[in-house]
Amino acid sequence: MDELKTKAKVVGLKQSRKAVKDGVAAMAFVAKDADPKVRQPFETLCAESGVKIEYAESCAELGKACGIEIGCAVAAILM
Repeated sequence: MDELKTKAKVVGLKQSRKAVKDGVAAMAFVAKDADPKVRQPFETLCAESGVKIEYAESCAELGKACGIEIGCAVAAILM
């Protein structure tokens, strides 16, 4: 998850979903403890779009990796 500190990224479901749909997401990150209603449709979208997913243990861990002070369920690295 070190890429989240140095590469261009989007944080949060809405922006990450848009990046995947628009074909500009190189890789996605999903928190294992994210609400399944959020996580599962995003995982399906990534699979259909060929975007690799890396999992974080928690929303708090993913938020910290993204450089924000709150947790987040999903994030994406941009191409």
